[in-house]
Amino acid sequence: MDRQFPRLEINVPHLRQNMEDVIGKCSAAGISVCGVVKGCSGMPEIATLFRQCGCTEIGSSRIEEIIRCREAGVPGPYLLLRVPMISELEDIIAWCDSSLQSDITVLDALEAACCRLDKTHRVIMMVDLGDLREGFWNRDEFVSACVYVEKNLPHVHLAGIGVNLGCYGSIQPTQDKMKNLLTIAHHVEARIGRELEIISGGASSSYTLVHWGTMPEGINHLRLGECMLNARDLQIDWGIRNMNLHTDSFVLKGEVLEVRTKPSYPVGQIVIDAFGRRPTYVDRGNRKRCILGFGRADVGDMERLIPHDEGVIVLGGSSDHCILDVEKCPRNLKPGDIMAFSLSYNNMLYATSRSDVPVKFIYD
Repeated sequence: MDRQFPRLEINVPHLRQNMEDVIGKCSAAGISVCGVVKGCSGMPEIATLFRQCGCTEIGSSRIEEIIRCREAGVPGPYLLLRVPMISELEDIIAWCDSSLQSDITVLDALEAACCRLDKTHRVIMMVDLGDLREGFWNRDEFVSACVYVEKNLPHVHLAGIGVNLGCYGSIQPTQDKMKNLLTIAHHVEARIGRELEIISGGASSSYTLVHWGTMPEGINHLRLGECMLNARDLQIDWGIRNMNLHTDSFVLKGEVLEVRTKPSYPVGQIVIDAFGRRPTYVDRGNRKRCILGFGRADVGDMERLIPHDEGVIVLGGSSDHCILDVEKCPRNLKPGDIMAFSLSYNNMLYATSRSDVPVKFIYD
């Protein structure tokens, strides 16, 4: 069966312009970019575009996505972005050139696996500067761990250090955070007697410092995805208005199933929805409503969808249904009509991971 809708359409010229702009600004600041493909479920086409536009490596949190890109012929090197499970170390050595690391036990296991396979592996040691995800918290312990890798693990090469900010604790990358990272890097370098190759200042939220021209000199690596793919988080959610990046590179199109005027407030005793939540509803009286043939299983948080049609409100839905208020939509919608939506990062992550949501690449 060749399903037509829902369908994801990807505008390649817009993506290319975003990538060239962001990577170019980073390059001018002395920063290399790891193109992160986890937000688009490791699409080889996107990884190829990253490399064509100047990314020095490709990164993902999932080894399966790296394997997918490698088998599609996308040139590396490849960086594993999630600190690894011990159970996957041999696959990481086989498929990844480098990885983020934050635990001595795992590093010892990595050294043992490298010995078994007669391989070497590069690592970026992660320090936690307040976002409270991965990374050493105690600075002295972190520096000692870096020295341990350098002196005691001959098959594991200490390529650099890095930080994550914003992904869990919502901590904003600032000049002070970057200067703190640089200070720690200098302590590590003094202990190991050489310069680190990589000082990785974070992910897309850290690109704000490059955009504003305030990234401290010495940060030479960023791990960027969303700010080039959807480019919505910084421009829309953060409210940065002068980036001039395309926010419509990923568009989801869905087919109308039903259009009918109904009450806007559910009738009966309200308990919980299909996901165990207690939604709130606004009583606007009787309103024209539209149901589309996709749901949370396809796009995640449907309320984050951005309708292209004027006057449309995304009300919510269920696993397989998206419900809209179209009372003020100028189109006379009917079953079979197609509606388009721009996506948030959450929507893009879900939609690209569905094997039953076809993808159409638009090249002109």
